[in-house]
Amino acid sequence: MSTALTLRRAGERGHANHGWLNSFHTFSFADYHDPRHMGFRALRVINDDTVAPGMGFGTPGHRDMEIISYVLDGELGHRDSMGSSSVIRPGDVQRMSAGTGVRHSEMNSSPTSPVHFLQIWIVPDRPGHAPGYAQIAFPEADRRGTLRLVASPDGSDGSVSIHQDVRLYAGLFDAGEAATHVVAPGRHAWIHVARGKAQVDGVLLEAGDAVSTSAPGALSITGDGAEVLVFDLN
Repeated sequence: MSTALTLRRAGERGHANHGWLNSFHTFSFADYHDPRHMGFRALRVINDDTVAPGMGFGTPGHRDMEIISYVLDGELGHRDSMGSSSVIRPGDVQRMSAGTGVRHSEMNSSPTSPVHFLQIWIVPDRPGHAPGYAQIAFPEADRRGTLRLVASPDGSDGSVSIHQDVRLYAGLFDAGEAATHVVAPGRHAWIHVARGKAQVDGVLLEAGDAVSTSAPGALSITGDGAEVLVFDLN
């Protein structure tokens, strides 16, 4: 493995199974605490959650956090104290800026099928933003064999805007399909394989695995039925 890459294996993550919720924590969260894994730059949480049919989270309150939901399978219902109500499906990127405070709930409304999604928290550039909500659908064709920008600080290229200098890319890669991500000097990258298998600069990653780097240069990503998220951070 390249000395520039730091590996985080899926099996090393924190794990909590509450029956209705099976959750894996890439970084310290709730009862899982590991001082070596408190986040990466402004990226604070990646929770890999599977929620049982008809179950869900209540109405917790949050503030001063950019919360992104990315559904892999199933449908996730969302309601919040701002009056937003939606259903998040695969290909959708939902961003909720908790800002000065918001209450919200996520529910699996299906009586028969689980919902599998990633809950991502990013620390904002400053406290005290007004709460906000956005949801954008990115068709599979736009993410196939490439890295599609889905979140950014300025909403460029039709992406969801977030209050932090982080650019989030999503890609779908069949066997042999590949893309390159260039890490600019002074930038940092976290690459998370949401499902399937992928190679990053020749390092084989499976679902839940991740690599990070703070070294400038080009990263080659080759997939094998993979869904990959790339966080480019300051």
